[in-house]
Amino acid sequence: MRQGRRSRFKQVVINHLLQVKASLLLAALCMLGFTLAGLLAPWPLKIIFDYVLLDHRPPSSLSFLGDVLQRGKFPALALVSLAIVLIAVLKGVFSYAQLAITSRIGYQMVYALRRELFVHLQRLSLSFHHRARSGDLLIKVTGDTNTLKDVFVESALTVVGYLLTLFGMFAVMFALNWSLSLIVLATFPVLFSALSYLYRKIKASAKSQRRSEGRSASRISEILTAVSVVQAFGRERYEEERFETESGQTLEESIRTARMEASATRLVELITAVGTWAVILVGSLQVLKGRMTPGDILVFVSYQTNLYKPIRGLARLSARASKAMVSAERIAEILEMEPEIQDDAQAVHAPGLKGEIVFEHVSFDYGNGKSVLNDVSFTIAPGQQAALMGPSGVGKSTIANLLLRFYDPQEGRILIDGTDIRGYTLASLREQIAVVLQESVLFCTTIRENIAYGKLDATMEEIIAATQAANAHDFILALEHGYDTVIGERGDTLSGGQRQRIAIARALIRNAPILILDEPMRGLDVESEVAVREALKRLMAGKTCLLITHDLQAVTEADLVLLLDEGRIVERGGHSELMTRSGQYRQLYELKIGQSPARTISMEEA
Repeated sequence: MRQGRRSRFKQVVINHLLQVKASLLLAALCMLGFTLAGLLAPWPLKIIFDYVLLDHRPPSSLSFLGDVLQRGKFPALALVSLAIVLIAVLKGVFSYAQLAITSRIGYQMVYALRRELFVHLQRLSLSFHHRARSGDLLIKVTGDTNTLKDVFVESALTVVGYLLTLFGMFAVMFALNWSLSLIVLATFPVLFSALSYLYRKIKASAKSQRRSEGRSASRISEILTAVSVVQAFGRERYEEERFETESGQTLEESIRTARMEASATRLVELITAVGTWAVILVGSLQVLKGRMTPGDILVFVSYQTNLYKPIRGLARLSARASKAMVSAERIAEILEMEPEIQDDAQAVHAPGLKGEIVFEHVSFDYGNGKSVLNDVSFTIAPGQQAALMGPSGVGKSTIANLLLRFYDPQEGRILIDGTDIRGYTLASLREQIAVVLQESVLFCTTIRENIAYGKLDATMEEIIAATQAANAHDFILALEHGYDTVIGERGDTLSGGQRQRIAIARALIRNAPILILDEPMRGLDVESEVAVREALKRLMAGKTCLLITHDLQAVTEADLVLLLDEGRIVERGGHSELMTRSGQYRQLYELKIGQSPARTISMEEA
């Protein structure tokens, strides 16, 4: 099972690479051309030194050079120097083409991974999002995916190019002088052992760095969300110190990682210098003995210098690869997770529901062993309005969450129209439930788009009809850009009553048979309360309504009142019935009326 989930990450990468295999092949050919041009680069210098400056006789393969030399040394120098320019141009063209192609593929890879992560995160159950830190998830979606871009495409081809360059140059060097080649080869074990050690250290440091970055991002997200509370309590300095502490950990890890990356580069340079010193010393002795020409040693040293360039590049890439592997593990960790709430294998699309809701002996806890609901049973008939009452924390919102299948009960079952809701697909079940929350969640976009979120294909006429029914049309038209007004994040540029009426319009346009209202009147002033109450009456008409409230006026108008205490339903019935036979309900009601008879009372004020 775990292996199957892990393959999702690999599958995204493989599928993307298969889609761009033609571009990858072209990039590989460009990389091969660049490598071959690099292998040719030192040879014009040998020709100039040995056959032009030192007057050695050119071999038969360079017979054309002898003809040019008969006209003088300058034409020969000009011709061979032109070859240097031509090789440089070829290298530039191949390098540019490879970089352009691999960059495009890399950014497409980032898009594919981000899309897969975003889609998967939306499908993970609400319990996961309650546990996860939003800042850390943001780092995974943006930063970690971007880190992988270089490794899977640019760095992969670059590594292949480096290896081809290494083998090609070493083969030519071995053909030129095997003894000097052995000197160069002797430096490799030391070099690769040191780089392997640094790679492991960098990977561990990068993992710690990423965790610190996630914590810092979560802290920033949390503070910016609650900045009004921070300013109201004058805690700017306190939060600054907390942020500095967490950011300091990230800074230390970043410096540590950068220091190790620099150590890897300097180590390669040191070993390069030692190898070059040994080659020049031994090679010069062979030139003095006539075993090599100055051009031979010039070509050999040039190859040796270029041979270490790929190794230096591999050292830098190893540091990037170690970071990328950490990012890959973090992304795979998310993609491995399966939603706790999924469609059953036999789930069917919910037909047009009438709205009968039945809870049968439902018990539930959030996994901490503390029971939230205990053997809860009730029935709400189609079109009936049921009010859930009770102190905070007795399970009222949990009942709504279970009805939406954000969670599944540990015991019992929930039925709509006589069918266990687990028998419906999640999408079709939630499509027939509209929600208005205590704190209306609005998006930083136009008012029109916020309302149409309830029905994406809604026409402008439908949107206007919904806002008129929600008592929102007039205040929307009074805004500078009307329905095209872009509201602030979470709707902060609107008043509480305005936000609530837009949320009601969004629920109205959905026209779902089941409606969940979670404290929709809370925190509103008297004027807004009147407008919202009228809008709610229109919204609730003809729908099965589950109303979580402490508003006594709404309770008296409900068809069914369910009074909860410690996760159980302790009283049920209509308002008049409960006033007659329930001492607990009557005492609570009279207490509230006695506290403030001149206005609508909230039972939570007790």
